[in-house]
Amino acid sequence: MNVDETTIATELRRLADTSRSVNGQAMAARAVAGSRRRRLSWTLAAGALAAAAAGTLVVVPIARNTAIVTAAPPASGPSELPSNTPVQLQAVRDCMPLGGPVDGMDPRKRRPLDADVKDFRELVVYRDAVGSTALVGSKAGFVLCTPQKYKEAFPGVPLFTPWGSTLPGNLNAGISGPLTVDAYTTGTDSNAMSDDDQSGGGYRVAAGRVTQEVTRVEIDWADGRHTDAAVANGFFIGRVPARLKADGKHLDTPAVTVTAYDETGQVLSRKAEVLFAPLGPNYDNAG
Repeated sequence: MNVDETTIATELRRLADTSRSVNGQAMAARAVAGSRRRRLSWTLAAGALAAAAAGTLVVVPIARNTAIVTAAPPASGPSELPSNTPVQLQAVRDCMPLGGPVDGMDPRKRRPLDADVKDFRELVVYRDAVGSTALVGSKAGFVLCTPQKYKEAFPGVPLFTPWGSTLPGNLNAGISGPLTVDAYTTGTDSNAMSDDDQSGGGYRVAAGRVTQEVTRVEIDWADGRHTDAAVANGFFIGRVPARLKADGKHLDTPAVTVTAYDETGQVLSRKAEVLFAPLGPNYDNAG
């Protein structure tokens, strides 16, 4: 409705006929201000609709001190890694004394060259009565770290494996639902070595990524043994002492089954017949 001098005069005459006194100037100011607020509300509402169509986050003030909020699309990209505590930071540095992962053929050589120890986090650790093995990762890939009995033998060789097993790797690469098995391999823990230990301190290790709904991960080692893996930060890891094959010379590494459960005990995902595989990409064929 347009507000002009005629409208204001009519309103003042109507009020003058009543028994109450009226401040005509104040009444006119309120009438004009009300008209402006109505026009502003419609203008801002139209702008909010246009911005929402563009997928942006908009907060629009309207009458009665309320607001219209339109949510922007969720951001995509790799998940965040947890921060290292001072103790974890030292463990990660001890794991990679050369300043990063090493080449499987020559542990005195860094591979990949652009992987720096400062980018790695201690993601999850499995501990047993003998020692521990940790899954240590960056946004590009991971290494397995097993502290050894003597400082000069620390750690097991920290071989780099990209997430998804393909360079350059990222935290979303190769995700397969609630449960992704990134490693089933063997490692050595000198803390377990003894005169009657024919495996030489060998361990079978399984590790990978899980979604936030997963609260328990069980590993069936296919030899009658089962392990509840350690689960933290969206990752899991478990290990068990290795056994020798019937030939008495080689480690027995049958295919394993890994199962993820939610807090009610319901199975969310199961990976059966996960085959043993050594860690680390083939750099000669990776370009």
